[in-house]
Amino acid sequence: MSAIDPVPQSEAELAFEGALRPKSLSEFVGQPNVRKQLQVLLQAAAMQNRTPDHILLAGPPGLGKTTLAMIVAEESGRPLRMSSGPAIQHAGDLAAVLSSLTPGEVLFIDEIHRMARSAEEMLYLAMEDFRIDIMVGKGAGATSIPLDLSPFTLVGATTRSGLLPNPLRDRFGFTANLEFYETHELEQVLLRAATMLDLAVQPPALREIAGRSRGTPRIANRLLRRVRDWALVHGGIADHDAVQAALDLYDVDEDGLDRLDRAVLNAIIDRFDGGPVGLSTLAASVGEEQDTIASVVEPFLVRMGLLSRTPRGRVATAAAWRRAGKAPAAPGAPSLFDEPV
Repeated sequence: MSAIDPVPQSEAELAFEGALRPKSLSEFVGQPNVRKQLQVLLQAAAMQNRTPDHILLAGPPGLGKTTLAMIVAEESGRPLRMSSGPAIQHAGDLAAVLSSLTPGEVLFIDEIHRMARSAEEMLYLAMEDFRIDIMVGKGAGATSIPLDLSPFTLVGATTRSGLLPNPLRDRFGFTANLEFYETHELEQVLLRAATMLDLAVQPPALREIAGRSRGTPRIANRLLRRVRDWALVHGGIADHDAVQAALDLYDVDEDGLDRLDRAVLNAIIDRFDGGPVGLSTLAASVGEEQDTIASVVEPFLVRMGLLSRTPRGRVATAAAWRRAGKAPAAPGAPSLFDEPV
């Protein structure tokens, strides 16, 4: 092997991401109400020897929607077919997927709100009557051919349930709204992941990582791997000091804010006198896309009470000013940066 050849990853490392996913509801940490509701739904379907009702999983990224879809298939004893909304941009794409499903199969569509409108309309009939109508020909000679489908369970995942049309949302028999995790729940997630990594982590270190994980298991697992890397390189152990050193190196502060979060807050406070400032101006000032600011940064800052969204634009809260160690700007002061939100 030459000096520039990549070092092959171990089988354990390659399987790490998949191994982190729980295989059953009993292994799944957090979301206690959703777990109980799904348990009843799946058990009732098994007792009646039918396919479970269609399920919609809604919530922010990284909370376990894909994992729960896999668990639904596993606990139902059914095969799983996975797709995504952006991949289904024509009704024909959806027809090809639906017509190939085996009886009882679980179809998981991630980001279901991003499906094409024509595909959504075809999905209405498929979910309700397990059939679709396929158009053959064009113009006056076009005919509709009904095609019966095998009974299936659709599991849809969305980070923006408000973008789903009402007719589609109403056809789901059960909607689960996933919530952000508490610190003690993230500690359990991290302990399980550390065990799989064969990494000895002390409880204070786990608590520190959990507190910086923004209530999201995906982020917690990612930070744990960075701590593992730091401890490996520096020949130490994954104690509280190692966690602080590693996460400081990767620009994750004690509240879970990263470089971009702080750049947005600093821009609003320092450049725009606390706001209001419109999204496009704010995105240009920090050199990021508007979608990234709106979907990744803002939800966390709003949840932390550091940012407010007003009709005139984004405004730094009093907590944000205190965090910056500065006095808030005079209330009601005119801003040169007002623009439509």
